[in-house]
Amino acid sequence: MDEIDIGGLRIAFERKGKGSPLVLLHGGLSDSRMWRRQLDEMSDEFKVVAWDAPGCGRSADPPETFRLPDFADCLAAFIEEIGLVKPHVLGLSFGAGLALEFYHRYPTIPRSLILASAYAGWAGSLPPDVVEQRLLQGIQQSKMLPEQVVAMWIPTLFTKSVPIEVIKETAAIMSEFHPVGMRTMLFAFAEADLRDMLPTIKVPTLLLYGGADKRSPSDVAENLHAKIPASKLVIIPGVGHEVSLEAPEIFNANVRSFLRTNQK
Repeated sequence: MDEIDIGGLRIAFERKGKGSPLVLLHGGLSDSRMWRRQLDEMSDEFKVVAWDAPGCGRSADPPETFRLPDFADCLAAFIEEIGLVKPHVLGLSFGAGLALEFYHRYPTIPRSLILASAYAGWAGSLPPDVVEQRLLQGIQQSKMLPEQVVAMWIPTLFTKSVPIEVIKETAAIMSEFHPVGMRTMLFAFAEADLRDMLPTIKVPTLLLYGGADKRSPSDVAENLHAKIPASKLVIIPGVGHEVSLEAPEIFNANVRSFLRTNQK
């Protein structure tokens, strides 16, 4: 992996391939390793870049006052520093919310948006009591042993039919979560309400969801689809929240087709 300093924070990232740039933004309790299949399989056609967000993987922990706009500012500086021009931006879960905030603050940078298992922030997509429950539970989990956290999260991310090797790989990544990074992301997403910016999106936008997603269910998907002009919604039946991991072939095929259509 490469490392770069952005605003005093060490940011680690992986890049592979040549062609139009595609930036991958992982979800919470994860890092760039979750995109292994996309880095390997899509780098034949695109320059694929996957970062470890501040507070994740090999990147440094941000201040606990960091919020979604701060993550977006860091991402903008990161993209500029490594020389990407008009990248496609793909995010999953927290990463999709970050992609929305990034577009809100820097609408001229993304060529397109691909939002997987997305929310308009938790405050923008979930009832207040659910947001509070997730936040409080997450804060408690940030103080637990990694194996306890993994055991609580895995059943919410996948269906029971997911291959065991995918669960093992995801558990290994999640077990290395940063407590500070976890809490920072939780507060950032719990406070984020991006509903008002959705109608302002003017770039091609693909929404990808699993039909069996317990964390961002179909009503969340339909709400984003209704509010983002000319967005395309694809729901993959029988797949959970980590759609890129549980159904990588279908996920990659949809992403590749969308990117080919929106190269210019």
